[in-house]
Amino acid sequence: MTGPRSAVVANPAKAPDELRHTIERMLAEAGWPRPTWHETTPEDTGKGQAKRAMADGAELIFVCGGDGTVMAVVGALAGSGVAMAVLPAGTGNLLAANLGLVGDLPAAVQVALDGGRRRIDVGVAGDRCFAVMAGMGFDAQMLAGTSEQAKKRFGWLAYVAGGFKHLRDRPMRARIVLDNRPPMPRRPRTVIVGNVGRLQGGVRLLSRADPADGKLDVAILSPNNLGHWASLAWAVLRRRERVPLMETFTAERVEIHTRRIEPRQLDGDLIEPGRVLKINVKPRALLLCVPLPEGDPDLAYDVKAAARRASS
Repeated sequence: MTGPRSAVVANPAKAPDELRHTIERMLAEAGWPRPTWHETTPEDTGKGQAKRAMADGAELIFVCGGDGTVMAVVGALAGSGVAMAVLPAGTGNLLAANLGLVGDLPAAVQVALDGGRRRIDVGVAGDRCFAVMAGMGFDAQMLAGTSEQAKKRFGWLAYVAGGFKHLRDRPMRARIVLDNRPPMPRRPRTVIVGNVGRLQGGVRLLSRADPADGKLDVAILSPNNLGHWASLAWAVLRRRERVPLMETFTAERVEIHTRRIEPRQLDGDLIEPGRVLKINVKPRALLLCVPLPEGDPDLAYDVKAAARRASS
């Protein structure tokens, strides 16, 4: 056996039936040892399982589940030398979307086998880590307004319907502090703090985001009516350099203070609402399996080549 020792942390409710067979077959064909298996529970969504796998000697951990499972494993692996490979599952899969791997399990396994590795930054909010995005306001309202039944039936498109319910809601009254600079008073609909650029469905919101630059990208969105929302969405979908009603910044530390309690989310997973969201960055804390060549800022670069190798 020539490959590293690996483990799989999987949410049994979201892992596809063919998951075990596909992983064990592809790893065996590549000469890797058989992985150990660790199922998540409602009480432990992945952090404890990942730590046990590391203690048992795992050098690479496959994670298969929704955004909450991925975020839990990120929290366990941040700062370690153990690599993480993301397997698409669930309806959110923000990190899988940024790797270009949504819906393609063999390609995701192939990415790990190919050996592309990249150390990326990790965001920290309180005692939780995230790899993709945190947000306060409309983006979290959209998640809260989407039922599990709708997500199972329509996939990520269900979030669009969930967002329509809140397009006319009042904006927040917020103070945003970046790297201890003077507070910026704003009346945004949402504030998104991102490490990478893609949202649900692969929509690229933060075109300049680099997951390994030691900084977080901050987007302040301030549409006030349906026309504003339409202009903003059109510019994002067309990947225009300048997006109306959206300010962007970079910072190592971000604080968002609001007048009233607002919904909040980390990596597409809702956390308790609050009036404050404080975030800082851990530079290059997570070793992530990425498509080759691993040096491109776009984590999904050349993922189609991995898919072709997997299918052959």
